[in-house]
Amino acid sequence: MKRSTPKTRSKNSGGEAERSIPQELPEREPGGWREIQEKIAASSGLAFLLVEGHQPPALTVSNNNSICQAIQSSPEHVKLCDPFCGEAHARAITAGTITHYRCHAGLQCFAMPIEIDSARGLAVIGGRAFVRSSDYRELVERVRSGDLQAVFSNEFFQNVIFADEADLDHAALRISSAARDFTQTARPGTAQPAIESEKPVATIESDSFDEPITESRPAETATAFSLAESIRKFAEQIDATDPARTYESIVARSADLVGAERGSLLLFDEAANRLTMTAARGIPVLVADVGPIAVGEGIAGAVMRENRPLVATVDELGRISPAERRYKTKSFISYPITIGERRFGVLNLADKIGGGAYDIHDLSIIDVVAPQIALALERAEWQQRANQFQLMSITDPLTGLHNRRYLEARLAEELSRSKRYNYPLSFMMIDIDDFKLYNDRNGHQAGDRALEITAQCLRAMLRKVDVASRYGGEEFSILLPQTSLEEAGVIADRIRRKIMTTPFPHGKTQPIGSVSVSIGLSTFSATLDSAEAIVRAADRALYHAKHHGKNRAYAYQGAQPGSAAAT
Repeated sequence: MKRSTPKTRSKNSGGEAERSIPQELPEREPGGWREIQEKIAASSGLAFLLVEGHQPPALTVSNNNSICQAIQSSPEHVKLCDPFCGEAHARAITAGTITHYRCHAGLQCFAMPIEIDSARGLAVIGGRAFVRSSDYRELVERVRSGDLQAVFSNEFFQNVIFADEADLDHAALRISSAARDFTQTARPGTAQPAIESEKPVATIESDSFDEPITESRPAETATAFSLAESIRKFAEQIDATDPARTYESIVARSADLVGAERGSLLLFDEAANRLTMTAARGIPVLVADVGPIAVGEGIAGAVMRENRPLVATVDELGRISPAERRYKTKSFISYPITIGERRFGVLNLADKIGGGAYDIHDLSIIDVVAPQIALALERAEWQQRANQFQLMSITDPLTGLHNRRYLEARLAEELSRSKRYNYPLSFMMIDIDDFKLYNDRNGHQAGDRALEITAQCLRAMLRKVDVASRYGGEEFSILLPQTSLEEAGVIADRIRRKIMTTPFPHGKTQPIGSVSVSIGLSTFSATLDSAEAIVRAADRALYHAKHHGKNRAYAYQGAQPGSAAAT
């Protein structure tokens, strides 16, 4: 079969930075298969991708591992995946049977041909799971200080999958059975027998899970599963709107994981280059009230400076303060919470229950949860900023979306991140077509309701990381971090179609028989490298969309906007 090669990796003639790689081509998927694949993914907890050639892109993506999503969306890093998932389709088609491999990230995968469309050579990539906790720790180290620093984002560790090899074999049988039933019946939904009774695997997510994992497994995987379950509870407790509760939960949950009676969290102040104790458990007030610690001072300061965790006893070190000698046992862990170049703080754990000493196993547990702690701290940081912004009224009272002030602050923040790590960033300006006519015919209350419904449509079509705002009047804007212009065009078309097909009061009185929007898009590039330039370019593209008939999306591409998703 001829290999399909993504066209988004090359730089354009204008010298813009390489754009992120599209992950999915849903318009080319066989009808009915997505539902089957999604159900198997949901019941198994594994990732599945239907592919017709080189991956990315895939035809259908279900429960993708967030690590894969991040790496394969980066033009700079996707080449790491080429010898593995990139060539998985070709290997499976050539072999004519299932093939197994472990990728550069340490994820166990399989690829197998499936015959659900006689005219096409299709295959499923499955798994994308860690079967050894040591592989996960190696990956974390690459993110912390190796070749994956630049690809880290808030979503990098949001959906990390743990499993064992038996889970992957079991899932492959289910896929094979579902494909066979699908081919025989040629209609969706008939592969349910192949979907039922799938046993779950362990997944580290930012969202909570209800069902505990209780199956017995080999020791190595059982440890990972136990950690995954603890992390789920960890994530539930730290996902709080109050940063202070987040800090306390981090200390409490981390202490529970390694059996520590005492613990503390010191946050790093980059401007002052010092650490400040923010939360503590089981520590006397005298110790908890210790003042700021300069980087390089004491144990925590040295750990922050060296960016290396420390497992030691007080007898091995000569710089213990009198307050620190009040611990019941001599063994402790001091762990720097960092991701890439971001330094968040230091986690200290001491007084192991039972009086034993901490060892490399305890350290490996903190290795696993450290990315989740870093993400929690970043969320808490954003929450603090949001609380500050709230004082300035960052929410539009009518639509519930963010207002223009918040958008401008986030645009500046995300633009700085894009410049630093060469991440893509896209922006949309959206305008309701003929809104004045709608208002004049139906009254301002109906107009307000139309704005509310439009805002609901935008929220329904966006990811958590995207920022939708009411820009003013009938204009809306959307900030799309780590999103290429091509991907933004797909999102714009979905938004346009969603609004056009959503029932609005009096919508049928509009010129095209429904409420519609026009959309202008722009993206961060060498020529659009400021917030003002990005907004101005999107506004020009929006004007072009209006001028050429409305109900369409145009992307700014230099001097002349080009059609991104027209009617």
